Amino acid sequence: MFVLYPEEIYQIMKSTDSLIFDMDGTLWDAVDSYVQSWNEGAKIENIDRVFTRGDLNHVMGWERGKVLPYMFPDKTVEEQERIYQTINECRARIIPQSGGVLYSGVREGIIKLASKYRLFIVSNCPKGLITEFMKWADLQDCFVDEMEHGVNSMPKNHNIKLLMDKHSLINPVYIGDTHGDSKDSRIAKIPFVLVNYGFGSTDDFDQKFDDFNSLTNYFMGL
Repeated sequence: MFVLYPEEIYQIMKSTDSLIFDMDGTLWDAVDSYVQSWNEGAKIENIDRVFTRGDLNHVMGWERGKVLPYMFPDKTVEEQERIYQTINECRARIIPQSGGVLYSGVREGIIKLASKYRLFIVSNCPKGLITEFMKWADLQDCFVDEMEHGVNSMPKNHNIKLLMDKHSLINPVYIGDTHGDSKDSRIAKIPFVLVNYGFGSTDDFDQKFDDFNSLTNYFMGL
């Protein structure tokens, strides 16, 4: 196994020109609003099931193609997609009202980081949700661009590379909270930074932080 030493990691991070963030589990926790959306959607679709925070936590960060068969194994693909559309219609109404909870230090940290780096968001969320997040957090002016799985149904590594090509990013870093984030960063061939307060974990990272303030201080100090 190839191991980088702290000084080597520092030199790699020092060349960073842009930061690409995951959203759920990295910048905010909106699971309670998502649960409400799933339960309202299920009721509309006459599904006799009550979804819990644990149900949603388990699939956070998954692509739609994995979430739907897991949640609705007895439904056809067409039925799964219809139910998901209903859930997302509920979510589009609920999120502007209920939003989520920003992790400690995120808003102040993003504003600081935007003064030094170009900031982006790539998430496996439905179309439009990143915009709603930015409005809720009042951070629209801090991010250059974003890309969602719901726009093109492509994996996160593909969408990371789309933004890299679109904006001519030379040395970006991806920041997330799950093993899937790490895996997609490796496929995109960029460094991965783990925040370990979110929904998942991994042993495969180039740098790790326990809180957003520490992350902000690190990158502002490079």
